[in-house]
Amino acid sequence: MKLKIFQVDAFTDHLFGGNPAAVCPLQEWLPAEKMQQIAMENNLSETAFFVPVDDGYELKWFTPVTEVKLCGHATLASGHVLYHHLGYVKPAIRFHSKSGLLGVEKNGEWLTLNFPTDHLNSVEVPELLRKGLYIEPAEVWKGFENYLVVLKSAEEVYQLKPDFRMLQQLDSLGVIVTARGNDVDFISRFFAPGAGIDEDPVTGSAHTSLTPYWAAKMNKTEFTARQVSTREGYLKCKLLGERVEISGKAVTYLEGEIAI
Repeated sequence: MKLKIFQVDAFTDHLFGGNPAAVCPLQEWLPAEKMQQIAMENNLSETAFFVPVDDGYELKWFTPVTEVKLCGHATLASGHVLYHHLGYVKPAIRFHSKSGLLGVEKNGEWLTLNFPTDHLNSVEVPELLRKGLYIEPAEVWKGFENYLVVLKSAEEVYQLKPDFRMLQQLDSLGVIVTARGNDVDFISRFFAPGAGIDEDPVTGSAHTSLTPYWAAKMNKTEFTARQVSTREGYLKCKLLGERVEISGKAVTYLEGEIAI
């Protein structure tokens, strides 16, 4: 069997930036074990698979080691593939996922995700987190799947060199680290060694946590953001109550076939 595959750099306007995701359009679902093997072989932070349904598509995401409930950059990449390679012409795409209904809308060169807002609770600093980051956070919050760690300055975010094996022991999918930005509203990094990703280059889903946090801090609802990994990505975010809009650009790196 041969399957189409695309590799897309998401949340960037140029190749070799942003976060690379693989996208495999399907007509019907493969066994979960087979999709996990494909994701492992791709060895990217996420591989997305989607199948057409009456009002849109069902969408699933796999890291090299596990299926996840929500992924932003691979959803953006899936929307890019549909609009730019598969002839999709409607103004918005409906994706059904384990996190409910997700939307992607094309606005010129920008793609806008519509995701559910994360709900955050202030927590004491876990000792594993303090040791894993080698720094004392200003604040720590816990969302649906991740810790959100607030640092005092952008420089602290840039300079972090975490102990990933320590962070892997936390009771969370990953750790979002953030601070106010110098040329954007806020910056972040994301670490998820427990999901097989020591540092994710650009994490759309993390901005479902970051946007409501910074909305409360800055008393506004629209933001510019940068995830400051080595590949770096630029995003625009907007809080809409229980939903968050996350916008970015994407470029295609690869189009081909895989044989399974």
